[in-house]
Amino acid sequence: MTRLSININKIATLRNARGGNIPNVLQAAIDCERFGAQGITVHPRPDERHIRYQDARDIKPVISVEFNIEGNPVKKFIDLVLEVKPAQVTLVPDAPDAITSNAGWDTVKNESFLKEVITEFKNNGIRTSIFIETDEDMIKNAVKTGTDRIELYTESYAKNYLINKETAIKPFIEAAKIANEVGLGINAGHDLDLNNLKYFAQNIPGLLEVSIGHALISDALYLGLENTVQMYLRQLKKD
Repeated sequence: MTRLSININKIATLRNARGGNIPNVLQAAIDCERFGAQGITVHPRPDERHIRYQDARDIKPVISVEFNIEGNPVKKFIDLVLEVKPAQVTLVPDAPDAITSNAGWDTVKNESFLKEVITEFKNNGIRTSIFIETDEDMIKNAVKTGTDRIELYTESYAKNYLINKETAIKPFIEAAKIANEVGLGINAGHDLDLNNLKYFAQNIPGLLEVSIGHALISDALYLGLENTVQMYLRQLKKD
């Protein structure tokens, strides 16, 4: 079964809008684990507009499931990851002012940089993943960076799913086949939700993990967090 890692950034966004500690980000991480999530993801950005760097430090000791910290590997981020030592770090090439991640790595142009950063993380026992699109050359060249996994950027799949789901998923199936052939583990994330997740998980060979935040937390406003986590987990079960 594909593992569900819940991105709790939106919990922090709500907290930060008012100040104080409501909702409690640490309790949200604990509860997501208690409700069945197999991982917790955070994406601290330089301006700390949602998850703060201190949140990442505080979350690690209170959960037992996999902790995934994702972000652009600037020095401050690298230092945080090396301090916290999560199970996994996901490298994302997002600009400081990006509302959300909107592109994958060019693994050719950034090969040397990624290799240097990934080597440091792996030397510290941290599994690495890089955010990437479905381009065959980018996936094949990702091997040269030394990364353990890739995370497929699924916005285009989600955007086109209701138009033609077979067409929408085709490049992702091909990308997954290539990743499997070259020995890269496969994660996925971005705009996956209760409508499109099951079809994606059923059709992507070797899908190890999905990271879902915005849709899941939004659904929880209406359905309740425990119920929502269970609903997403059911989408990932093999028929």
